[in-house]
Amino acid sequence: MYPRPHFATASARLLSNAAQARPLRKYTASAPPTTPLSTPPSTTVAPLRVPLIAKGYRIVAGVVLIRDPQIIRDPTPFERAYFAYQEKLARAAALPFPVGFYFKKGSVAERRWKEEEAARNQAMRSPLSIQDAVREAAELAQTDEERVQQQETKIEYADRITEADRVGDMKSLDRALQRSLYLVVKKPREQHAWQFPQGGVGTGELLHQAARRELLEECGPDMDVWFVGRTPIGHYKYIFPDDYVAKDPKAKGARVFFMKAHIFAGQVRPDNDEVVDYAWVTKQELKEYVSPDYYKAVKDMLSEL
Repeated sequence: MYPRPHFATASARLLSNAAQARPLRKYTASAPPTTPLSTPPSTTVAPLRVPLIAKGYRIVAGVVLIRDPQIIRDPTPFERAYFAYQEKLARAAALPFPVGFYFKKGSVAERRWKEEEAARNQAMRSPLSIQDAVREAAELAQTDEERVQQQETKIEYADRITEADRVGDMKSLDRALQRSLYLVVKKPREQHAWQFPQGGVGTGELLHQAARRELLEECGPDMDVWFVGRTPIGHYKYIFPDDYVAKDPKAKGARVFFMKAHIFAGQVRPDNDEVVDYAWVTKQELKEYVSPDYYKAVKDMLSEL
């Protein structure tokens, strides 16, 4: 048997001493509880909006808020004549109608159809439209009993001219149902008081964000509004008065970028601070409210309908 070497025993002794001398480190899944420091309540104040100025002009976001037409507009005389002419051409090129297949011979339905057909043929040679000729023939062919029955089951249609149109209520959304209406607001000043809702853009703020914020601040939260996109549909540049530039020489004027939006429900509630009055106007009526320069800048953004 060979003797055990001494260096193996010495190495084992060194490892044993190192294991005993090294303290055991214990790990925990959570930190030990600490006593919270008593801090005074937060008194953080929201930072003021810094106006965004670029190349000497203050950047402003405006809103072209639209109430779309509610009913189909009345056709013009030219449109009536065109549609009547197209109907006459289509009737002349149509195949003969098989009367005996669809109507029983000698029945009331056959008699009515023949009367209406005669009226249509007459309309082909008259300036009246086919619809007007058929309506006149149907009224003449009606018996007393049929007239009474028609009056009893008559459908009453809503009036195309509303009460707001009759009294001239410019603040009502129920006026001018055939046209697009645009919201204009009045600022508390003498000159250039009427304009679209608008306000300054803050540093780091996007155009559509500023437009939505200004509309909410000036016109209230009682409107269901949808902004079409984040790209302006036009812009307008103007120079500040001399007295205003003397107070704030950083900006010599403003560039207004208009964002398009639609209203679905609700109504304007002016804050009586930045906005003291409002009106819903058509494109042609807008001339009576804004300056000629302003109307020239925005008229191409508005619809003729």
